[in-house]
Amino acid sequence: MIAFWVTAGVLSAAAAILILYRSARAASREAPVDTTAIFYRRQLTEIGDLADRGLINFDERKSAEVEAGRRMLVAADQPSQVWSTAPSRLPILIIAIAAPILALGLYLGQGSPGAADQPFAGRLTRWLASNPSSLQPSEMAAVLNKLTKDRPNDPDGFRFLALAEGASSNPAGAVRALKRAVRIAPQRADLWEMLGEAEVFQAGGDLTDDAKEAFAQTIRLDPKSVAARFHLARARIKAGDKQGGLAEWRALLADMAANDPRRADLEGAISEASQAAPAPRAAPQGLSGDQMAAVRGMVANLAHRLETHPDDPAGWVQLVRAYAVLGDGAKRDAAVKTARDRYAAKPEVLDEITKAAATEAMK
Repeated sequence: MIAFWVTAGVLSAAAAILILYRSARAASREAPVDTTAIFYRRQLTEIGDLADRGLINFDERKSAEVEAGRRMLVAADQPSQVWSTAPSRLPILIIAIAAPILALGLYLGQGSPGAADQPFAGRLTRWLASNPSSLQPSEMAAVLNKLTKDRPNDPDGFRFLALAEGASSNPAGAVRALKRAVRIAPQRADLWEMLGEAEVFQAGGDLTDDAKEAFAQTIRLDPKSVAARFHLARARIKAGDKQGGLAEWRALLADMAANDPRRADLEGAISEASQAAPAPRAAPQGLSGDQMAAVRGMVANLAHRLETHPDDPAGWVQLVRAYAVLGDGAKRDAAVKTARDRYAAKPEVLDEITKAAATEAMK
């Protein structure tokens, strides 16, 4: 590292010296050249060249030549404007040489010139040997990326990779992983459902054609899928079939268990769509009502998934952050308490939970 800084400093000083040397040669000329006339003569030559190649017609050529000639005559009547250099170049030379030396000195005093390189391969090896619960979402995603390459036919590996990519705020990576998973196991409804939700999240709450196809596949394999039924009904409402979509939502609500945490969000979506009452919470600026309902539906699905599979530190961090972004303080605090109780012996997870809870709510 020290060698790099020394080389960079020497090259910077050499470049400054070269520039100053050339400017000194220009300044040493007895009669500085006025380049104005040269510029317009070259312009006239270029106009003729364009005309010879047929790029401008005769009238355009004459008009351009007249205008260039007029400007050349006007410039000839003006006082000559020539390039000049500063009378003293020594201070500039001193600064140009001192700056890299000063930067090197500051680095040696305040930096870490003795720190070893941290190549990605080395870090990945350490992450592979670490306890998964101690890894950050991005580190876990890198580990799972490596593992899925070693086990390319394991759909659950790609499912876990998608969860890690989602927790790392990389929805595109989650979609790619889930597309690979459904190619391996096209009969699994849970993978199609996750793919549909990832597509919706990547599109900012919009229900794209790919998301609709994923949810249609989910319904074909699991007609009781809450997420798929919710989003397909929302698609009907957005397409103009409001009554049909509301009927499907009400049927879904009737089929859901009384203690299902997703009921409140579904009831709010029904209320907002039917305009019978205001939505329970105002949608943040920039998202429409149905987009906000989709986001809340995905958050509710994540909460439901953590109830059945709670050993997922990255999932808890994502859930706490989602509640914080939505401005739902009560659910955020409840999720924080549950996660802290579960991971009381893991300070690195508690630190991520605390950071997630401090996320600013959408305005």
